[in-house]
Amino acid sequence: MKSYIKGGNLTQKLSQLFMIALFGSIIFVVNVFLPPPLNYVLIVVEAVLLALSGLFIRKVGATYVGAVGGLLTALGNPALGPFTFLFTLIFGVLVDVFLFIFRINASREGVNRNRLMAAMALSTMLIAMISYSAFTAFPQLPFAKAGIGLFIQRSTMLDALVLFMGPATGVTAGYAASYLWNKYLRYIVI
Repeated sequence: MKSYIKGGNLTQKLSQLFMIALFGSIIFVVNVFLPPPLNYVLIVVEAVLLALSGLFIRKVGATYVGAVGGLLTALGNPALGPFTFLFTLIFGVLVDVFLFIFRINASREGVNRNRLMAAMALSTMLIAMISYSAFTAFPQLPFAKAGIGLFIQRSTMLDALVLFMGPATGVTAGYAASYLWNKYLRYIVI
């Protein structure tokens, strides 16, 4: 019983649960308490947290953090709650999928910076395209009402901005996460 409590499975699960709750709460604070232009710019914070959670908690860490962050944000902003939850969850799933595809292994030796940057660039580009397309295509669906002020008109300039800023944000987040992991976090065992 002593080994189970001192450093065993229970301690590991509690540490993972604490990290999921902490990172999900930070995503909630960034998305709910910052004004709309600023919280969209700070998606890099969300991307860094998802990348780090994917490194700390193998296989589905980013998905768990995305689910918790999306659920908290949906409760804090009920008007866009379903969209917020769904997009944050999908973002976490994409991060986990690309961490697996690029075979990014977090170890005490460090993490491959270029692979993590590429994985985060692709995941942020895809979530940017998915969420942008949903908000530009939703008003054109038959069941959507005209005059909903939450949705935006599609334009070439916005398309180009999304296609540029998605990967740029991901590269930045991948670099920041790899720097934090390689410099400070690689010796922490969770």
